[in-house]
Amino acid sequence: MRAIWKGAVSFGLVNVPVRLYSATENHDVQFRQVHREDGGRIRYKRICSIDGEEVSYDDIAKGYETEDGDMVVLTDEDFADLPSTSSKEIGVTKFVPSDQIDPMWLDKSYYLEPDKSATKPYVLLRDALEKEKRMAICTVSIRTRMTMAVLRVRDGVIVMQTMLWPDEIRAADFATVTEDQSASKQEMDMAKMLIDQLAGDYDPDEYEDDYATAVKELVRAKVEGGEVRVRAAEPEESGEVVDLLAALARSVEKAKASRGEASGSASEPATAEAAAKSTKPGTSTAKKTTAKKTAENKTTAKKTTAKKAERKAS
Repeated sequence: MRAIWKGAVSFGLVNVPVRLYSATENHDVQFRQVHREDGGRIRYKRICSIDGEEVSYDDIAKGYETEDGDMVVLTDEDFADLPSTSSKEIGVTKFVPSDQIDPMWLDKSYYLEPDKSATKPYVLLRDALEKEKRMAICTVSIRTRMTMAVLRVRDGVIVMQTMLWPDEIRAADFATVTEDQSASKQEMDMAKMLIDQLAGDYDPDEYEDDYATAVKELVRAKVEGGEVRVRAAEPEESGEVVDLLAALARSVEKAKASRGEASGSASEPATAEAAAKSTKPGTSTAKKTTAKKTAENKTTAKKTTAKKAERKAS
């Protein structure tokens, strides 16, 4: 695993240098959108909904849509003024009973690995959390945004789990379910019998993502059966080279202008078109090079013939 964050856990006057590792990974089956006829991938353009023009990445900004449907464009300067932090500290603010933390509040999980010099305080925190059956409420800055998290112990390792904010938890407001409704004694007895029959311990190895397995088997069977679409290479546009040279030429001119140098030089192509023509076969430069090589080959051939004649005469 590769560490994604490095900092320290701080509780009281104790600092524990740690590294953060993602504890989970997504194994969902990924599909591509393709053309049914030839298997070509579908590409999407960034089109402005107002003028219908394609927009480059440099012209794309973040927008916040208000409740009235208005769009507010936010600039980099706006974000620079927002409260953010790049602190490398996991600050413990409170130790709470583990049963007070509803699993619904928990989000992404990370493993905490201590530095070699911090093994002792790491073990101290781990053992204290387990013995007291508590979790540590803390704050941490990940990707410049401060968030809440908890520290808990799993399989002898401290795990940090980020938490959702209070307004991110929805209330279950169902009109068909009320607190005054309850099951009868007979229904509860039947439910207890069913639960007893299916009671057992959780073993994660008993469960398998059969959908992902079936998809992989389907793909394997199609590959073995030769049902693979080999996409032909997309034809290259002749204008791409000229466009690239034009962009380079403009960059050179811009750099010269910023230095106060005169644009255009006898040793440099003034435009992309000139540079492109100089490299095309059939141009005067190409013809001269070909004629020169032909003349050199003829001269070499004459010298070789003359040497052979001298050897025969001797």
